[in-house]
Amino acid sequence: MNAFRLSLFYAAYFAMGGFMLPFFPVWLEAKGLTAANIGIVIGMATFVRVFSNPIIAHIADRRGTRKPIIIILAVLAVLFFSFYAVAHSFWPILLVTILFSSCWGATQPLGESLTVLTAKQGKANGGGFEYGRVRLWGSLTFIVTAVGGGKVLADYSPDAIMILIYAMVVLMVGVALFLPNTRAGKASGKGFPIAPLLRNKAFLQVLIAAALIQASHAVYYGFGTIHWQRAGISDTVIGVLWAEGVVAEIILFIFGAAVLRRSGPMRLIIIGGLAGILRWIGTGLDDSLPVLFVLQALHGLTFGATHLGVIQFISDKVPDELSATALSLNSAIVMGAAMGLMVMASGHLYGSFGGKAYFFVAGMAGLGALLAYRLRRSNIEITH
Repeated sequence: MNAFRLSLFYAAYFAMGGFMLPFFPVWLEAKGLTAANIGIVIGMATFVRVFSNPIIAHIADRRGTRKPIIIILAVLAVLFFSFYAVAHSFWPILLVTILFSSCWGATQPLGESLTVLTAKQGKANGGGFEYGRVRLWGSLTFIVTAVGGGKVLADYSPDAIMILIYAMVVLMVGVALFLPNTRAGKASGKGFPIAPLLRNKAFLQVLIAAALIQASHAVYYGFGTIHWQRAGISDTVIGVLWAEGVVAEIILFIFGAAVLRRSGPMRLIIIGGLAGILRWIGTGLDDSLPVLFVLQALHGLTFGATHLGVIQFISDKVPDELSATALSLNSAIVMGAAMGLMVMASGHLYGSFGGKAYFFVAGMAGLGALLAYRLRRSNIEITH
């Protein structure tokens, strides 16, 4: 039952992402924003996590609870998103994005922490479930909404996409009410729970390696849809391309436990970086559909393997009472600072180089793989 309720959380969270990630840039373009401004707005949506997530995670670890905080964040997210209806230019849109994303983005690492804790406690009691088997439902709903969003955009204005996104944000409030109320031990001591994590250089280097690989998706996330539209690819096919990448991700999550037993977390991160080199160089060189369909399948490695490796690393190495902080720090560094800054930079890169901007991010993925390779034999111990 707990696995089902947590699966609903991922389904709701990523259903919203399936509409937002591919098609929010199209709405921004329809509002008259330039490529550079689009990059700033999308980048701030992720960069704001650097500040909001650690603060919220500190509260969660101090209280040893996750569910009540997720509910409050979901309600605030609904409130702030409603202001997009009256935001029609760059600065109001940017302000609404910062307010909304500071709440919405923080629900994800808390949900991850709740899932990891519930799985570990279940296994300790002779039951439990595999993280990947729960997380894959988020990927499935991402596919449905990405394909559906492409069809909606083909028939209606970009405003229709925003209505669908809003509906998914509202849905999250209902889902949050039914989450398991799994608790962890309260973080002890007078200092912030983040302190022992920040003092561990090897832990930070693992996050930096993952950040380089995940941030290499910045051009794709920010301008993939726009670039493919300019190449003459229909909105429906673009939705299918986005969905295909997530199908590969789902396959990895289904077999994640077996893959982890064979390779371990660090090797998965290395594989993600190496796949990123191939994927982004190929995407920058060729816009033909046959090539794109092959390259999109690598998303299961560039995103999926890297993400699964980091989550398992944190589950193995970080004490339960620091898990919310560790996962929020992962979100802040990987999907906040690195992704946010890189998406903002991608506006200038894409504006100046077009599809060749993918060559820059291929180099980032390679650096991430190299750093993970250097860390693969490190004996990393984290204590509180």
